[in-house]
Amino acid sequence: MRWKAEGAEEDSPQQIIKSNTSPYSFQRCTQSKMSSLLPLHVPDDIALQIASLLPVWDLCALGSCSRFWRELCKSDCVWECLARRRWSLLEFSDHGSSSSSCTAIEKPTSMGWRSFYIELHNEKAAIAASVVRFVEKCSSSESLEVGEYQKAMRNLNQLQFGYQDVEMFLFKPKLTVLVNLLGLHYCLNWLRVPAECVLKALQSSEISERQVCVKWWTLGRWSHGYRMRDELCSRCFTLLDFGLAKQEEVLAVLYRGAVHEVLRVQICVADPSSTSWSCQGARREGKKT
Repeated sequence: MRWKAEGAEEDSPQQIIKSNTSPYSFQRCTQSKMSSLLPLHVPDDIALQIASLLPVWDLCALGSCSRFWRELCKSDCVWECLARRRWSLLEFSDHGSSSSSCTAIEKPTSMGWRSFYIELHNEKAAIAASVVRFVEKCSSSESLEVGEYQKAMRNLNQLQFGYQDVEMFLFKPKLTVLVNLLGLHYCLNWLRVPAECVLKALQSSEISERQVCVKWWTLGRWSHGYRMRDELCSRCFTLLDFGLAKQEEVLAVLYRGAVHEVLRVQICVADPSSTSWSCQGARREGKKT
């Protein structure tokens, strides 16, 4: 079963567990109804802890195992843990409560945590789809200007995109490697996710060996009253190398963009026949002062 959103797909708890409007808490889950369904050797609180620590797709699978687990996996307390863990940088507040935080998200009091999680997931899926469309539109010739790349990065940050959102929606082999790079750079530079976590996600998504090429043109130097040719530098690398911080010069170029002596920066899909590094003069005649 698939949970579909425009431009993005992801496994959905909504397709496996039917909607439940009754709010649960850790205390309510220990009532006699739940206890009568629970195997004698698994305490109620331990079962809830097990469920609340699982990724959402594993939780959905667990919910299909038995009547007890189906009831428990619909519990509000479990989905609250999932939401707070997935969007740990956000502050959740109930409707009507005051919060001065710019990252606060209001949860309607009439909405359970499971429904709220699904609504927020769909919202992030729509954001991911719009970012993917933007990158694909700007990179119709398999190349992306650094200004457009930085704009997409800022949009992810302004729309409060989280690490698990990147992992679910942007680390996909079927997407262009430029989208993969955008998600990787965003995790490392904006979210400050530990490199080992991101690298593990790259490998599990089978995109770590995909290659990207970054080219930048620098202003030619002046010599004896003449301006030398502008220099074209290019660097091809894998996403794994980028995640291991082996491309510090490229990171600096992507961060600064086309400023000062850098005239233009372009990110493109790597040509497998190209070398990993090149630096040459651009075709531009020198100008005399």
